[in-house]
Amino acid sequence: MLSRVADSLYWMTRNCERTENNAHILGVQLIRMLEVSEQDRITHGDWESILEICSSKMEYERMYGEITVQNLIQYLAFSKENPNSITNTLLHVRENAKMTRNIIPNDLWEVWNNFYLVSQANVNKKDCSLKEIHSFLKQIKITSMTSTGIIDSAMSRDLPYQFMKIGKWLERAEKTAIILKVSVERSNPFQESGLTEYYWRSALQLVNGYEDYSKKFRPLMNPKLILQFLLSDKSFPRSIRYCMSHVRKAIMQLERERVSHYSWKMYAALDKLRTDFDETRIEEMTFEEIESFVNLTLERCSEFNQIFSETYYLIEADSVQ
Repeated sequence: MLSRVADSLYWMTRNCERTENNAHILGVQLIRMLEVSEQDRITHGDWESILEICSSKMEYERMYGEITVQNLIQYLAFSKENPNSITNTLLHVRENAKMTRNIIPNDLWEVWNNFYLVSQANVNKKDCSLKEIHSFLKQIKITSMTSTGIIDSAMSRDLPYQFMKIGKWLERAEKTAIILKVSVERSNPFQESGLTEYYWRSALQLVNGYEDYSKKFRPLMNPKLILQFLLSDKSFPRSIRYCMSHVRKAIMQLERERVSHYSWKMYAALDKLRTDFDETRIEEMTFEEIESFVNLTLERCSEFNQIFSETYYLIEADSVQ
């Protein structure tokens, strides 16, 4: 398979996942804003966190200055200048799907192309009501779930499928790692308070893990337990360990379970992560150790992205997508 085709498949699914994740995070924050409308300090801080998770606070301030809900929605959802806005990630999905139409199911191309064309009606609007925004974000979720269903039910498990799965799982792992990084920076997991509980409940909501966590650990809203859950739970599909284990399975399929002179770096990077999870006990760590471990995990995921791109001659990991 040509590297440019593999690259398009990889970035198509990374941007599919990024679109869904950012839409979910924005939707959670809009609902949370209503719930804490009288706590201006928390609301303002929440938006700063969302900017760091989904894009760049520095870039937003350069473009808009003051934090306002309307500006934030415009920047995160519709801005053409923000490379990670939902509009731009949708564009990347569409363009990469277009380049691989002879490989992916036609239904997959149609579902993203149709949604992209419909979504353009919102881009040029100066003001969207919250009802319109929620409807837009809900449609992204439906489109993404439809896309996942098409891929799982209509694609052969050959090379194109494996590149697509790696893109999906690596993007998801990095997003969870970023959310944990921001959450640790905002709230010391050793300090027991209503505010600490609020921040860590928010972290679960942002990764769509609150319901699953509550079923397993109710009623313990314990920051260290949440960290352990999102870092290394073996069954939750957005924990970093779960995501990276699926990346490894896809790599093994690509390489036919062999380690070669060009692929050993990928296996070594994945082994580092697995060893970290096996040897780390969050409950025994200090705050500084937890902060360092979360940062290291994010670095390991980014490092693997770079190694993977170099191994298969894809566009470099720091290129704008």
